[in-house]
Amino acid sequence: MKPTVISKTCKLPDGREITIETGKLARQADGSVVLRMGNTMLLATVVSAHEPVEGADFLPLSVDYQEKFASTGKIPGGFLKRESKLSDYEILISRLVDRAIRPLFPDDYHAETQVMIYLISGDENAVPDALAAFAASSALAVSDIPFNGPISEVRVARVDGKFVINPTMADKAKADIDLIVAASIENILMVEGEMKEVSEDDMLEALKTAHEAIKDQCRIQIEFAQAAGKTQKRTYSHETHDENLKAELWKLLYDKTYGHAALKTANKSLRAEGFAKIIDDYIASLPEDSTIDKDLVKHYYHDIQKKAARNLVLNEGVRLDGRKTTEIRSIWSEVDYLPSPHGSAIFTRGETQSLTTVTLGTKLDEQMIDGAMIEGSNKFILHYNFPGFSTGEVKPNRGPGRREVGHGNLALRALKQVVPADADNPYTIRVVSDILESNGSSSMATVCAGALALMDAGVPIKGPVSGIAMGMISDSTTGKYAILSDILGDEDHLGDMDFKVTGTEKGITACQMDLKVDGLTYDVLKEALLQAKEGRLHILNEMKKTLAAPRPDLKPHAPRAQTVIIEKELIGAVIGPGGKIVQDIQNTTGATVVIEEVDNKGVVNVFANNQASMDGAMKRIKAIVAVPEVGQVYDGKVKSIMPFGAFVEFMPGKDGLLHISEIKWERLENMEGVLEVGEEIKVKLIEVDKKTGKFRLSRKVLLPRPPKKETTPTE
Repeated sequence: MKPTVISKTCKLPDGREITIETGKLARQADGSVVLRMGNTMLLATVVSAHEPVEGADFLPLSVDYQEKFASTGKIPGGFLKRESKLSDYEILISRLVDRAIRPLFPDDYHAETQVMIYLISGDENAVPDALAAFAASSALAVSDIPFNGPISEVRVARVDGKFVINPTMADKAKADIDLIVAASIENILMVEGEMKEVSEDDMLEALKTAHEAIKDQCRIQIEFAQAAGKTQKRTYSHETHDENLKAELWKLLYDKTYGHAALKTANKSLRAEGFAKIIDDYIASLPEDSTIDKDLVKHYYHDIQKKAARNLVLNEGVRLDGRKTTEIRSIWSEVDYLPSPHGSAIFTRGETQSLTTVTLGTKLDEQMIDGAMIEGSNKFILHYNFPGFSTGEVKPNRGPGRREVGHGNLALRALKQVVPADADNPYTIRVVSDILESNGSSSMATVCAGALALMDAGVPIKGPVSGIAMGMISDSTTGKYAILSDILGDEDHLGDMDFKVTGTEKGITACQMDLKVDGLTYDVLKEALLQAKEGRLHILNEMKKTLAAPRPDLKPHAPRAQTVIIEKELIGAVIGPGGKIVQDIQNTTGATVVIEEVDNKGVVNVFANNQASMDGAMKRIKAIVAVPEVGQVYDGKVKSIMPFGAFVEFMPGKDGLLHISEIKWERLENMEGVLEVGEEIKVKLIEVDKKTGKFRLSRKVLLPRPPKKETTPTE
């Protein structure tokens, strides 16, 4: 029986169409949608259990985006030749979707929920990362899963001064603003992207442009759900409450919590102990035969604690750790802390600390990318590590999680705007941030430490980059709100916004924003950006006290690099048969030589750990690629002797004829005893045959010419 297919189409501002349809594929999922733009097709499915996870007080949501290699006519690399664990790129897109939809599930919905998005057909003119959340929200729209959507997501880029929604890969590469924006019809929910040192006003204009396109996509989803008959959501009851207990606890504990010294304690551990004592004292005061649910008590006390901390900010302008709303935690930093890495820095802000290193490598160290949509290599790599001890916890070391991948990517985007372009940078640069202490803004500490470490390594960055995490606390009833600079981990948890902004003195280089509240106006957003700018510049000035600009040279033990551009035809001469010549250069000099063809030219990159090694390799390479010049004198070696002269190698791989008449001024009858094979002599190139390209050499022109013999006149 042929399936009943329901589809809707919307248009982007430039007229390109996006179609969503349901009813054909994956019909046993709670909701499934195929989204198509050009030849890009995404299959999004959502399934949610009907019963909550026992004991859960959160939403167990998982989002997985995966690209099928067949979608672009490719076979996966590696031994298994099949799709396996998600790549970092796929994890980053999964996070974009997760962050966009998670806030819109009901707070009391605790059923295990899974969203899966497959790229089943790919088209570089319709990049899928900007379509994934649209597909996921559409799948939720045609399901009975409780969801306060719809939402959608677009990429907005500024190309040649004009804003473009969902640009092609080619246009994206030329953009000076590249943002992914998620929003509902009413509000922006999530922002992530990078910029080339742009102003706050330019960023706001990009957000407004994106939101207008998103509104149309949300309206289409409402019509889509109505056409599918999925306007009624399932009923559920995932929480048990005791309103009498709740009222009693608020009456007994709110004032104690609001007035407790722990609310203004800078030390995280002491603050936690102070808050814990309040609830521990209450539980200890209960009779032994009390039937009160202690888990429910802790749940309500968490709400009390959160409300007290929020009200302290709104009523008194004082934060959890006693700071004012615009106050930045104390900062100290140090560079060149580690003697062996090529660059290192410690950056500490309050109770958050990053130890960051920089390593310079060769082209052989580039990160290879093998994806369905994207392939190539990276010369700038940043890794972020978050061990359990940074928060005093025991946590198994099982490799980077999604959070670490996401935080590392944000720091990478922030710093790559100031790192030399690939064409100007012979090195592969790896930055590694190890978070040693954490109490909020560890990704921003990574940006600051990373900039210092790059400068310490002597990498000629355009300028130092600093980063700050902004928060917000608001009350929809009273209209009060407060924007917080440099938020703590607890302030992230109890607040309504986490807005990370990085930049130089000239402008913003990257941002990441997640909102948990409705109704954030552009005026408030602009206020947050301007307050962030003040904080960024303050942090930047503190960094400059440690190191204000890149060191003029690399560390003595860092590899040196030089680049030689040669003609395409000479690549083979440098490599030699079977790589014999380049291998000999590397073995005899200790340098690393990497040769590639770029723009129809040969690019020879030479890396060496000392100047002698570099000089030796460069001398060999220049000798091979040098063009013989008529009139130049060369050190030659006799290769063979013939009756009519000798063949002399005067440049690597280049032999010329030294005719018997060009060896001495005196006439030679034959070559016996004149020269020996292997003998080193100086010769001058006197001619290059235009037809054959053969070289003619002379030795005698370099010797003193004997005086002419005087002749006696004939009588």
